[in-house]
Amino acid sequence: MSSQSDHIPAEPNAEPTGKATKAAPSWLRGTLVAMLAAAFVGAAVGFVGFLSQLRGAESRPAQTADGIVVLTGGSSRVSDAMELLAAGFGKRLLISGVHPTNDVSDISRSLPDNNQALLGCCVDLDRSAVNTRSNAAETRRWAHERGFKSLIVVTSNYHMPRAIVEMSHAMPDIALIPFAVVGDKWRDEPWWTSGATLRLLLSEYVKYVAVEMRVRLADAGLDLVSEGADLPTGSLAPRRGATAQAN
Repeated sequence: MSSQSDHIPAEPNAEPTGKATKAAPSWLRGTLVAMLAAAFVGAAVGFVGFLSQLRGAESRPAQTADGIVVLTGGSSRVSDAMELLAAGFGKRLLISGVHPTNDVSDISRSLPDNNQALLGCCVDLDRSAVNTRSNAAETRRWAHERGFKSLIVVTSNYHMPRAIVEMSHAMPDIALIPFAVVGDKWRDEPWWTSGATLRLLLSEYVKYVAVEMRVRLADAGLDLVSEGADLPTGSLAPRRGATAQAN
């Protein structure tokens, strides 16, 4: 008598062997795409707004101030600040972010002879600051010690928006007058034709947005990063001319 093999019918809803990948619902994909598109558009609009703040040509301040502060890190910043001091736009100049190994003689070598005498009488050096936030803290201390109520701030045009945010937050009681230094490369070619300049602007824009967010949170009572914690360890550059590359 022949035997027949038992045949067990497969369950209609049985899962196949192996792992099945479930596709995300179409509404979730659409939401993610919309969020990414909105973030991209927002960043692009913000970048355009940032660029609109950058001056393309230098112009002397419309008024004088009690003091002048120059933030080191860019070409011709110190010499431009010294020219403003010589022209009587301020009583005294603070050079913030000078490398600890540099002294007045290192700075004097980069200045014309007619500005040499001012170094001995009317210029102070800050060797403590290593970034824009500490520039603002040291400038506040210097201005308050001297009773200054107004300052001309000298830095590069691309760095000015972030510097003003930091200094306005640190010194709300002091009037700030920006003097933006425009480098030769900025004047010689449009920024969008230079990859290096575009990368610099994008990097500065990201830093500017981060500072704006931190300052707004601090104004709301959420100071998540203390002033001292913002100082990077070992960030001082090796000796390069008269100043440290702080910004």
